[in-house]
Amino acid sequence: MTLERNRRARAARPARAALGLACCLVASAGVAHAQAWPAKPMRLVVSFAPGGANDILGRAIAQQLTEQLGQPMVVENRAGAGGAVGTEFVAKAAPDGYTFLLGTASAFAIIPHLSKPNYDAQRDFAPVAPFATLNYVILAHPSVPVRNVKELIALARKSPGRFNFASSGQGSAPHLAAELFNAQAGIKLVHIPYKGGAPALTGLMGGEVDLMFDTFITALPHVKSGRTRPLAVTSARRAATFPDLPTVAESGLPGYEAGNWFALFAPAGTASTVIDRAAQAVAKATAAPAFRERLASQGAEPMSGTPESLASLVKTESARFARLIRDAGIRAE
Repeated sequence: MTLERNRRARAARPARAALGLACCLVASAGVAHAQAWPAKPMRLVVSFAPGGANDILGRAIAQQLTEQLGQPMVVENRAGAGGAVGTEFVAKAAPDGYTFLLGTASAFAIIPHLSKPNYDAQRDFAPVAPFATLNYVILAHPSVPVRNVKELIALARKSPGRFNFASSGQGSAPHLAAELFNAQAGIKLVHIPYKGGAPALTGLMGGEVDLMFDTFITALPHVKSGRTRPLAVTSARRAATFPDLPTVAESGLPGYEAGNWFALFAPAGTASTVIDRAAQAVAKATAAPAFRERLASQGAEPMSGTPESLASLVKTESARFARLIRDAGIRAE
């Protein structure tokens, strides 16, 4: 019996050795693939037209990732449906590590609760990392008899419906920022939607509307000229663009914070090695002085995080906006 067992053991050795060699080769191939990525140019899909804040921030991170990863990251604009068109395109793209999406709070946490897009924000994407936030400044027309948030809330409570506000459109991120302000302050500012941020700002400066939640970069020249009056910023901390302007939270509405965040996503199924390396590249990008300066020029701030923290952010923001949209009775246009 002992001789038979020894014979079988000797016979099995080549098979075990071959299996071990095969496992090593597979593991080596996996490591080699991870090290080789990216082996060709990548594309970053921006779901908005060229020239706007989304496009500018997308090109800023694409430039940094080109430098960090050693292959060009080319921006591809696929605008439409408030960001849903480009987002859906990436959801259906091959998860090969060469297609990424500039994802926003609007596309991932707002649109899914206003319409039925052909993508699932939490199922169809692999989160990579956030890289920027774009907050708002509350602007008033100079004729509005308030100079800060406390005065605005006091007057709005005395006279519900007295004041209105412009936005870039029904269900837009600035619209939701104002509705969140309504909800937390217990007031009713009346929404006047425009077809874009520029027409909305023109309406404010012309006295057609009383208020507007606008991005820092577009608001700044009109604040300096005196055509609009800033009341507060919606960020958690005071902004470098308006250093003397208090936050809404400082101004009598503790806990209020609103803005749009920007992050990198890949199609679901993209290899974890690719996601991790891309996340590391984003982290290095957000620490680069040139990138931070470029964000500041657009009134944006760098934001850091991991794939896990981005996934958590999407879930938290989605739940928050779902409640807000339901409670405010907001409907898509």
